[in-house]
This record gives sequence, C-alpha cells and structure tokens, in this order.
Amino acid sequence: MPTQDITDIKIGVLGGGQLGRMMIQSAINYNLDISILDPDENAPCAHLVKHFSVGKLTDEQAVYNWGKEFDLITIEIENVSVSALKKLQDEGIRVFPQPEIIELIQDKRKQKTFYKANRIPTSDFVLTEGKEDVANHKEMLPAVNKLGTEGYDGRGVQMIRTADDLTKAFTKPGLLERLVDFEKELSVVVARNESGEMQCFPVVELSYHPEHNLVEFLFAPAQISNDIEEKAYHLAKDVIKKLDMIGLLAVEMFLTKDGDLLVNEVAPRTHNSGHHTIEANLTSQFEQHLRAILNLPLGSTELITPAAMVNLLGEDNFTGNAMYEGMSDCMAMKGVYVHLYGKKVTKPFRKMGHVTITDDSISDLKLKARKVKETLKVKA
Repeated sequence: MPTQDITDIKIGVLGGGQLGRMMIQSAINYNLDISILDPDENAPCAHLVKHFSVGKLTDEQAVYNWGKEFDLITIEIENVSVSALKKLQDEGIRVFPQPEIIELIQDKRKQKTFYKANRIPTSDFVLTEGKEDVANHKEMLPAVNKLGTEGYDGRGVQMIRTADDLTKAFTKPGLLERLVDFEKELSVVVARNESGEMQCFPVVELSYHPEHNLVEFLFAPAQISNDIEEKAYHLAKDVIKKLDMIGLLAVEMFLTKDGDLLVNEVAPRTHNSGHHTIEANLTSQFEQHLRAILNLPLGSTELITPAAMVNLLGEDNFTGNAMYEGMSDCMAMKGVYVHLYGKKVTKPFRKMGHVTITDDSISDLKLKARKVKETLKVKA
C-alpha cells in the first residue's frame, strides 16, 4: 500500500487527449493531484486540471524538466521520450508503465520479437528493412505490412494481398505478418499492481471499419465459449506477467477458425476497447489504471449489463468546428450514453467521442448500436 496518502501523491500524466480526460474524471473521485503535459494548448485535458503544461512529449529535455517535480508518472499515449522517463526513474520517481515496456511497445518489431522469445502465441512474421525486403517474402502473402514505429490509429498498417500490391510496401523498417484467417477479433484489458494482484475485464469483441482500421463497434461480453474465454484471460495475464508490467494493458487477440488465440498487439494504457466499462462494469478501466499504478486493491471488473460501444469519428469531407447531428435522437434512447472528447475541430475520421449502449438483450443491443451509428454524425 502507498506509504503516503494517495491525495498527497503528485501524479504527472504524459498526454492530454481523450484517455487523459476520462482518467481525470475517475481521479476526481479520489481527490488525486493530476498534472498534464501535452503539445497542444487546446488538448481535451487543457482546462480540466490545475497544472497543464505545453511541451513536446518526445523531447527528452522537456519531459525530464517537467517530470522532476512528480512522485509518480504515467502515460495516456506511447509516443513519449523513453530516455527522459528512464532518467526520472533512476532518480527515484516511479514510472508506470515502466519506461522499458513503453520502449518495447513503441516498436512493433521489438514487440513481435518479444512474443516469439517468450512463447506468446502470435501470427507468423518476418522483420523487413524496406520495400525491397518485403518483395523478397512473397511466400508470406497474403500479409499485413506494418511500420515498426510511427503507426497509430490505423496508420502505418496496410494489406499486401498479392504480388501486385508489393509496390505499396513501406520503405521504412517494419514487419510482414502472415494474414490470419480469424473467426473474431477479441480484446482483454488486464490490470496488475505492484503487489502482483491481477484482474481482467470481461473479453470484448471488436468490429473494425473496413477501410480505416479503427474500431467501429465493440460488444461486451464477447460471444465465445467458456473455454475460449478462460484461455483469453490466461493469455492476457501471461503477457502482463512476462512483461513484468505495472498498470493497465490492453491485449488484442485473434480467435482463429481452429479455436486458437493469437496476440495481435498490446497497448500499455487505457484503451478504446475498454471505454464501455464506464457504464457497463463495476469499475471502469480508468479507475482501474489509477488503482494499479498507486498499488491500491484492484476493483471488481464484473459486467453489470451487456454493452456496445460505437466510436464517433469525424465524417468524411467535413473539416471545421464540430457539429453533432442526431444528438437529441440518440439521447432519447434508453441506455445510450454519449461521451464527447472536448475537440472543437473535426476532421475526416478523427476520434471525436464514443457512445456506450447498454441493454439486457444482445440482439436489441446490436440493433441499437447500428441505429446510433446511423443517427449520430460529426459534421462541420
């Protein structure tokens, strides 16, 4: 347990986006002292904390200078200066997730190599140095070509289905993964504190936008057998233990047609696949993250009600001050909860918010989720 009262612990968060915004909402319940660093003076968190600093998250000196005054530092985005965090950790400041883990996860090449070395099931892959290298591995096709670094929110990922697609291959170091013929895409959010206590949130099922590689729908609980569910929890716990990570880890998995589970990617922070937990679970992922990094008892992750989550993305061909069409119609629906992220300007496919939908009936839930998706539009 913490040696000082949690209300006296100075917590610094790198990143002031929507994940930070929702973390602050949980932190308020415990009078936690949160400060934020973000490069955008109008970031979603900008006006929600007493101490908001503007600075580049990948600038070693800026992060180091900012971080010196805190007892504990955490992240809401992985694209941060690991060297600064290592220095701060060496000087006695607690950093969770640990800098070494952030460094590993910043590079998909290192991430996949870690899985292989630690016998964590994952899809077949080869490391590639550039476009010519990708062309030397036609035997891997159809495949997914991923950039080692710099990819996020669907960027830095593309399909190479046939030899004709090889011209699209990335010119920078990356990897080529054999395409998995999967039944479902699943995600487990798992938390671990310094005492070694672990808790998994119920397995969720993800449905991706066919073009933009962003989660379009999420359903909880996933429609899978008890056996697969237990295997998914075991796998998520195995990954966080082998990383020896403190904090919250989202483990995205493929369920193959043969009933196997393969780890696709992980994120060492709160995650899009856990947003529904604010309304649908006894403890939200944002509160659980704070409990884990403060070494407090982890909260119950029990599902109160089946839920769906729809991402609110900026509509194509609209850029400018955001306008939310269909908001009243959605708010009139039972069990519909709208979360907007405080972003004034919308752009095509920018994450502007999400909607959680709850219903005891899975079939009604799916109908309602589709209705929300068709009704609520972010335009300008």
